[in-house]
This record gives sequence, structure tokens and C-alpha cells, in this order.
Amino acid sequence: MTESLADVPHVAPPKRRSFPGAELIRSTSGLQRGTLIGGLALVAVFVLIAIFAPLIAPYGFSQQSADGKDFASLQAPSGDHWFGTTVGQLDVFSRVVYGARTALIVIVLALAFSIVIGVALGLVSGYIGRWVDRLLVLFMDAMYGFPSLLLAIVVSASLGAHLGGGFGGILAASISITVVFIPQYFRLVRNATVSVKAEPFVDAARVTGAGSGRIMFRHILPNVTSTLPVILTLNCSEAILTLAGLGFLGLGIEPTAASEWGYDLNRALPDVSNGLWWTSVFPGLAIVFVVLGLTMVGESINEATNPLLRTRRGGKKDAPTTDSEDS
Repeated sequence: MTESLADVPHVAPPKRRSFPGAELIRSTSGLQRGTLIGGLALVAVFVLIAIFAPLIAPYGFSQQSADGKDFASLQAPSGDHWFGTTVGQLDVFSRVVYGARTALIVIVLALAFSIVIGVALGLVSGYIGRWVDRLLVLFMDAMYGFPSLLLAIVVSASLGAHLGGGFGGILAASISITVVFIPQYFRLVRNATVSVKAEPFVDAARVTGAGSGRIMFRHILPNVTSTLPVILTLNCSEAILTLAGLGFLGLGIEPTAASEWGYDLNRALPDVSNGLWWTSVFPGLAIVFVVLGLTMVGESINEATNPLLRTRRGGKKDAPTTDSEDS
């Protein structure tokens, strides 16, 4: 007995797996898509250079000689030193490459600390309310009122005497930037939590006997973090600039512990007045390109996810036809 086609169960075709971010790229078009792809390309190059810095850099970031021969001081770009050398006989190209690794480590640590602390405090403040909310809001507003670079300078100067060495300097720089970002995540999550906690699904969870911790982190948290990726991406570029500012002022990472672009710019100031351009141009371009890529990605994500800023795809929509036109 043959089965009819109606009796044969329908099997849905398996979904194609796409690379991360493909859905975001498909949601954009035109100039917005070009901006997003260009930003992602710059960020990808930055991350790859940071990860494979020991394989890309021909010398160490503090190496002054090779094969028993000292590097020349302030040598112009050549085949041996693609970006030239500094007054301290350091290879500029190797310093720039290792500076990408330092920047990536500081960004990851600073944003991880900021998200964990800021989101947790925002949830507690918005959900519990009362004096806890008033106290936390007052403290965060006081921190938010400080200029970001000034606040980072104060924290970095305070931690400099306690955290030294290689990783200690990186950790001090990360904490300095973390203090700047915590109020932003706190304000965002706290305001969203205040509105979400009045929703019916929160009341239903409360009726079923769920505790405050479960309600905050299991039910409310997934509904208040939708805008975090945009702020996260934009904060990456701000972290790069803050780290460079600290290094330029001499409050960043020790030069013997790690390579840092801001410090290299500070050391290159006397060279600029003497017409020696390579010691300042290449670290400066590294900062510009990384910040540009991160900003392009952040702005594109904001336009793609924010309905008020989303660009109209395909140009102007066709005007609807009336009955008189059809006739």
C-alpha cells in the first residue's frame, strides 16, 4: 500500500551555519555596510597583530641589539628596521606591534571588570531600590561628574606605588580605565531594571517563590543588556585613548615591562622638532587606525540595532498606487 504525499512527514532542511556577525552585516546596506565591514577589517587586523605579536615583530620590544651588534640610534626606516629606530636604539616596528598586544590586554581586562561590576551594581540598585539605590546613584553620579581622563590619572597615580612590574602595570592601567567605565554600565542597567521589574513576568517569578538573586540574574538581566554591545564597542576606542593618554603623561605602564603607544609618543616629542618623523608617526597611526575601526563598528551597530537611526534600505519606497491610477 503506497503512502500519499500528505502522509509523508515534512523534514525541515538544516539551517546553514554562518560566521559570527553575518546576520548583523546582512541587516545593513549601502554606506552603512561598507562602514561596518571596514571597521571590522581594521579591528580584525589589530587583534591578529596583538595575538601573533611575537611571530610578527622581528625583535623584542626592549631589544637594542641583534647578532652581537647594537642598533643605530635614530636610524631612518630601512630594510633592517622597517619603521626606523628610536633614540634609545629600539626598533619602532617591534614597539608598535607589541603595543597592540598591550592595548588588547588592557581593553579586555578593563571592559571585563567594568561589565561585571557595573552590571551587578546596576541590577542591585534598580531592583532593591530604597536607600541602597539612593546611595549607589549618588556615588556613581559623583564619579561620572569627573572628567574621564582626570579620574583615570588619579587612580593610576594612586595604584602606581602598589602595582609595579610587568603584569602589575597592565593591571593598574586596566583598573584605572575600569573606574571610568563602571558608572556608564551602572546607569544603563539600573534605569532599565527600574522599568523591567514592574513587568508581569517578574511578578510571576516572584509569586512562584523565586529569590531576588534568581529574579535579577535569570529574569531581568537578559532583558536589560540589549544595548551593551554598542556601548562596549565604543568604550573600546575610549579605552585605547585613555591608555595612550596615561602613557603620554608618564602614568601608564613601565617602558621596560611592556610596549605602549602613548609612552612612545611622549618619547618622540624631541624628535619631531628635529625633523625625525618616524618615531612619532607610526605609533600615532596605530592609535588612529585602531580607534577609527572600533568607532566605525560601534556606530554601525548602533545604527543597525536602533530603530530611530536605522537607515532605509533600498532607497525610497515606491509610492502606493491608487485605484484611479490602476484604471
